[in-house]
Amino acid sequence: MLICLTASHKNAGFDMLERLSATADAAGPRIRNGHSAVQGAVVVATCNRFEAYLDLDAADGESPVPAVHEAIRAVGSVAGLEPGELRATFGFVHGNAVAGHLFAVASGLESVVVGEGEIAGQVRRSLERARTEGTTTPDLDRLFQRASQISRRVKNETGIGSEGRSVVRLALELAESRITDWAGTRVLLVGTGRFAGASLAALRDRGVTDVRVFSPSGRATKFAANHGIEAVTRGTVAAAAASADVIVTCTTAEHHVVDRALLESGRAGFEASGADRAPAGGDAGADAAAPASLRLVAQPVDAPAARQLVIDLGLPRNVDPDVVELPGVELLDLETIRIHAPLEEFGATDAARAIVDGAARAFGEAREEQDLAPAVVALRRHVFDLLDGEIERARTRGDADGRTEEALRHMAGVLLHTPMVRSRELARAGEQQAWIDGIAAIFGVAPADGAALDGAAADGATDAGGAGSAERRLG
Repeated sequence: MLICLTASHKNAGFDMLERLSATADAAGPRIRNGHSAVQGAVVVATCNRFEAYLDLDAADGESPVPAVHEAIRAVGSVAGLEPGELRATFGFVHGNAVAGHLFAVASGLESVVVGEGEIAGQVRRSLERARTEGTTTPDLDRLFQRASQISRRVKNETGIGSEGRSVVRLALELAESRITDWAGTRVLLVGTGRFAGASLAALRDRGVTDVRVFSPSGRATKFAANHGIEAVTRGTVAAAAASADVIVTCTTAEHHVVDRALLESGRAGFEASGADRAPAGGDAGADAAAPASLRLVAQPVDAPAARQLVIDLGLPRNVDPDVVELPGVELLDLETIRIHAPLEEFGATDAARAIVDGAARAFGEAREEQDLAPAVVALRRHVFDLLDGEIERARTRGDADGRTEEALRHMAGVLLHTPMVRSRELARAGEQQAWIDGIAAIFGVAPADGAALDGAAADGATDAGGAGSAERRLG
């Protein structure tokens, strides 16, 4: 049984999402080990979403509630949140609806910015992490692989995501009213991961040329060399932050990397050195007197920015809200960005949802047919065991030319055809148990857990009219 526990910008506060995201890496193993019914867990955590996909091994008629509650307790224990608070917040998706939900998430249909491009990669990396941790299962693996395929199809066949939509670009669109000339804007980029690359590309698309990068983890030099920009060291970051017109933060650090103290330190340094926002060729003597830690490239124009916009794209927050206590500083964080997310473009979104819904139905039908596989194998084995016995008797009675054997194999295929068709029909209607009960009543056949195809059953797959696809799961 597949289950999804979901908290997102639609049902959870930003503070809760921040706590969940900060501890997401530890959640999967804790969930997996929390209850015996939990066979696997894959956790998806983004700046506006935390989801746990569970594969439960629950017997017929057994309630999944205890396992789900234990999973919620596990999440709460690593995030420092009360289980009751999480139970009141988490959305609950189960059965075939899980596929539709994940396909929509991976395609960007559930994002703050509909069609945003980063989510597909985040979903893919969630599966990779679960594989590394050993917390995935075959069913979860298939689900996530299919989600990646559907996200690519949605992108290729609809207008969703065609314009490189992302939270980064939305943030810069919201900043347009504060920036008079992007080409003359000095930017400090804090972070060197995938989000930093997307941020730099979005800034350059707007004509920004003066970008410096700082990395709390010390990766700025490599990132700067790869992207043709200047790296900022730990010793010069205060001055760089104070002189930037725009600061964009997008690190995975679990602490504030920009705060009031940092900006005040940078401003104080300029005041102590007598720096001024002067044109090139200004007071060279004053510049030379500045401490080495404050002498940056293009020093003649380095000075505290009169107005600063700080864009915080990090989760957990990269920026302490106290920066707004300084004169001229404005903060644009994910919570604010989320409020201003644009409405969906209904045409493209409708087409994308049609693809997602169709793919989810097909995935659900395939899973339901796979649920019947042990019973299908048991029936086929029963029929082909009888067939082999009759063929052997025919050979001992003189069937030298094989005509009797051919007729018997044909008859077995014809007899199996209708039960196989009905198995698929009942599976798609969610009535698998009716088919299992039927073959038990008529043939005395019961599925065996972990049944595997033997040679006779495998040989007969084509003759019986296509049950082989359901049986491949048992190999």
